[in-house]
Amino acid sequence: MSDNWRTHAKYWSSHFEVHAIDQRNHGKSFHSNSFDYEILAQDIVAYMESHKLDKAIVLGHSMGGKTAMTLALQHPERVHKLIVADIAPKDYKVREKFSNIIAGLLHLDAHTFTSRTLADDALSAFVPEVGVRQFLLKNLAWTEDRTLKLRCNIQVLQHKLGEIGAAPVEAIYAGETLFLAGATSDYILEQDFSKIQLYFPNATLNWIPNAGHWLHAENPKAFTLALQDFLI
Repeated sequence: MSDNWRTHAKYWSSHFEVHAIDQRNHGKSFHSNSFDYEILAQDIVAYMESHKLDKAIVLGHSMGGKTAMTLALQHPERVHKLIVADIAPKDYKVREKFSNIIAGLLHLDAHTFTSRTLADDALSAFVPEVGVRQFLLKNLAWTEDRTLKLRCNIQVLQHKLGEIGAAPVEAIYAGETLFLAGATSDYILEQDFSKIQLYFPNATLNWIPNAGHWLHAENPKAFTLALQDFLI
């Protein structure tokens, strides 16, 4: 969701033309029953065509990182450079890893809340980590009757966890690629770099200290510094 990148996007906008995008079934973008990485990558191509963007530096985190990978692998002519944050081109057991988060979001979707504090209290029974809840609660938006409603399409997403965890279709993107991993995260392991290079032979892997999976929020300064040389 683009809101997760608001601070970074504002900083980068002094140097670049920045487009922060809500993927389908997220944020303010449209809802759809169709949902896999090939479709999400094609959404980005359609967005670029509508905004007359021939090529771009593309950055994605987690699920967005797999979308960015798929875009680069299937439409390399659209990607000037690729940045992938804390995700590898491999299968993940998303249903197991996110079962509590999915249950918590379904609980929020089934109930009415009149304040973020009440929603946070309800979600805490499923997700004890404060930082993770803060990210999840960004999915709530005020309705006209002053209640909070999920913007993400959790009813579809709960059935698409296999697609979300899937590895990209095998291909090669030879352009400059930077993978950034949270030092305390388990999403990218040292041994994953050989798999990364099969897809992205011109890739480097840097570790962000004092950060887990939400590395751009947990250590934004180190995240920004890690990108500086690559973006020039």
